[in-house]
Amino acid sequence: MAVGVQIDFRGATLAQYDEIVEAMGFLPGSPSTPGALFHWVAEIGDGIRFVDVWESRDAYEEFVRKCRPIFRQAGIVDPPEVQFFEVHNYFAGRRGG
Repeated sequence: MAVGVQIDFRGATLAQYDEIVEAMGFLPGSPSTPGALFHWVAEIGDGIRFVDVWESRDAYEEFVRKCRPIFRQAGIVDPPEVQFFEVHNYFAGRRGG
């Protein structure tokens, strides 16, 4: 079952996020990592928020284990606030029309 994840990184910046994305080799609008179905990020009052849809919670957890060192390297060391949601349905757009 697909799972939605809201992840709030208090004190983190979009510049740090961009550093992480670059280190992981992702480009805006490009395909993501296996198991990730949808992702967006936004600045919130005191940090940044990711909202993702994953094929499963296990896929999410595996990805987090792999990317933790990259987050630390970018200066994000405090654990985020994470909420999980059961996803009834989701849509993913097509790039370029």
